[in-house]
Amino acid sequence: MIKKIVIAVLFFAALGLHAQNGTVSPYSYFGIGELRANGTVENQAMGGLSMYTDSIHVNLRNPAAYGKLALTTYTFGVSHTQIKLNSATESESSSVTNLEYLSIGFPIAKKVGVGFGLRPFSSVGYNLVSELTNADGDLVTNRFAGEGGINTVYLSLGAEVFKDLTIGVTGNLNFGTLDNRREQTLENVQFGTLDLRTSRVNGVDFNFAANYAPKIKDKYTLFTSVLINTQANLVSENAQEIGSFSVASGAGVELVDVNLEAQGLKNTELKIPTTTTLGLGFGEDKKWFLGAEYSFQGLSDFENTFLNLNNLEYTDANTIAFGGYFIPDYSSFSKYFKRVNYRAGVRYSKTGMVVNGQDINNLGITFGVGLPLGSSFSNLNIGFEVGKRGTTDANLIEENYFKVNVGLSLNDQWFIKRKIN
Repeated sequence: MIKKIVIAVLFFAALGLHAQNGTVSPYSYFGIGELRANGTVENQAMGGLSMYTDSIHVNLRNPAAYGKLALTTYTFGVSHTQIKLNSATESESSSVTNLEYLSIGFPIAKKVGVGFGLRPFSSVGYNLVSELTNADGDLVTNRFAGEGGINTVYLSLGAEVFKDLTIGVTGNLNFGTLDNRREQTLENVQFGTLDLRTSRVNGVDFNFAANYAPKIKDKYTLFTSVLINTQANLVSENAQEIGSFSVASGAGVELVDVNLEAQGLKNTELKIPTTTTLGLGFGEDKKWFLGAEYSFQGLSDFENTFLNLNNLEYTDANTIAFGGYFIPDYSSFSKYFKRVNYRAGVRYSKTGMVVNGQDINNLGITFGVGLPLGSSFSNLNIGFEVGKRGTTDANLIEENYFKVNVGLSLNDQWFIKRKIN
């Protein structure tokens, strides 16, 4: 029955992944869109920490975790985000619901596991309007809109090579389409100007991980981890149309294909620099855990020559995160809430984007619970995040968001050898 449920969920969630807009953030206008959280609900509820691993949960960010996996695990997650957008003069609210990930992991030998699945990598979904008065006193309106995103299909392998030392690697295949539209209209004029740009993106990158988690005094565990997400070399096949459109109907008029070949922009490269994450934590197995991670990325080397935005530059990015969990009594039979996993964390990111001379930073406070399902190892995970990104300075927009994550982790056992025929 579980397998039938999972197949049905995979089918409908895959349709949702194809159709979803992904974001309503105005900052998805820049680069390749808003980079999505790539951890499970369990990881996200602990401030996004990726170092913690166990035998019953998939860890999307840390492929070395598959070396600890003891059971076949199906997992998927969805999210709903409420966003309030504030400028210096007004505010507006919106929301978006997304598929976060679909994944399966299972052991293939003693202390060796594999996993595969799909998840969003980035999302584009903005609608911006700016108005100004020209020298003749007429109102000029510029509208910017975008949609699409990049998805990732991945395959992971992890193994324990020495006592307490696990290593792993993930291969990521990234693909998707980014659509950007710009309209300009003049007050009391029937037609406006239109600029349509489309980028079809694909490419690969790899994640490498090493975890060392020795026991301390037989009761406690020291967690250390190193994760390296190699440079993503994405190829973008671009197309551009310019022309006019009817203000009344929105239909294009006399659209012309731009010769991007002559400008050297038909096929461009998007090189997303390497990200390195260092982690350190401490805890008692099935009782409590506290940890911290620091990530850094040389994002100053990134550029998107096809869009070529004058008000944007990139600097090196970094993130610091703290988090952990607490289980009152993992083995309690009489009191359900003593078996619940309580998680919390905080994360601060310097995104590396500088817009109108202002750094775009992101602060998130996270918390959540892992709810056991019956007597099995399966669990329902619920997480929350309250955060703020951006600023109202320099005519920019500040985002205040509240995100709810729901994930289901189902466990099964494969490759059981029959004892009686």
